[in-house]
Amino acid sequence: METILGLDLPTLWFLVIGGLITGYGVLDGFDLGAGSLHLFFNKEESRRIALNAIGPVWDGNEVWLVIAGGALFAGFPLVYGTILSTFYIPFMLFLVALIFRAISIEFRSKEPMAWWRKMWDISYMASSTLITLLLGLILGNLIQGIPIDATHAFTGDLFTFFNPYAVLIAFTTLSLFMLHGAIYLVMKTENRLYAKLTVLVNNCSKFFILCFILSSMSTLIYIPHMSEEFKQNPWLFALPLLAVLTVLNIKRNIDARKYFTAFVFSSCITAILLILFAIGLYPNIVISTLDPAFSISIYDAASSPKSLRIMLLMAAIGTPLVISYTIFVFWTFRGKVKLNEMSY
Repeated sequence: METILGLDLPTLWFLVIGGLITGYGVLDGFDLGAGSLHLFFNKEESRRIALNAIGPVWDGNEVWLVIAGGALFAGFPLVYGTILSTFYIPFMLFLVALIFRAISIEFRSKEPMAWWRKMWDISYMASSTLITLLLGLILGNLIQGIPIDATHAFTGDLFTFFNPYAVLIAFTTLSLFMLHGAIYLVMKTENRLYAKLTVLVNNCSKFFILCFILSSMSTLIYIPHMSEEFKQNPWLFALPLLAVLTVLNIKRNIDARKYFTAFVFSSCITAILLILFAIGLYPNIVISTLDPAFSISIYDAASSPKSLRIMLLMAAIGTPLVISYTIFVFWTFRGKVKLNEMSY
């Protein structure tokens, strides 16, 4: 099998998609979290500042999701078809929530009426929270496996998705994004809103630590296949240890009010948790709970070597451009939020 940099093409493409999903989780995670916290701000000015903190970056952050979806379709079309057909209803809800989140941000300040702005505030918070919970729900089901048969057809029903483990992962994702978003907002605000956010950040950190402990223990106890690779390669246990140290460092920096450093660590824990998920799955992408033989590995689902080579070249060209654009936007809109006539 052809290799590049010592890795076969399916494995390399698996890493590319994982990197894109991680980029989306880190970048869109904080503005989804900011949306979930939106109704905690009671004053009109505070809500406008919170919106304008993510205003210049939220749509650019979603580009990573589009690229990841396209990369999955190009690299592993069988997985793309299986996941989208299995999670058809969750993905449709996800799409509707994405639409309402976008129009909530854009429409909110178009009219001065209080009822109009409150309606879109509620829509913004609800859609951001729903997107996050659905992402966590899908992730939780992929971690423990889904009931697919030999033809890769889903044999469960809607209630199959709402199992205790997947729901726990959904709330863990929500707690992580809320913490990530609160830290970002506190870096972008000042005065009374800053003081309020310092309290919110502290509360969100406690919520996340609780969810992190519960989800970690549940994975170790109830999802044994996620730890198989770690048992075979003990050096990989450095990653769970790194995850624990990263969580502790988030809390330590929050207590010291070093919010930029805390934001870096909250970005790191998002990446580390997704890496742990990828290691637990590899070389599978979709695990069948009916029979391990029905699971879909990267080698079963990969496109032709020629397709993977061409798409890898496109990714090598396009990804640095997206990264450069992201850095440029964050640098341009650095510093505290200042409202003006052009603000949301």
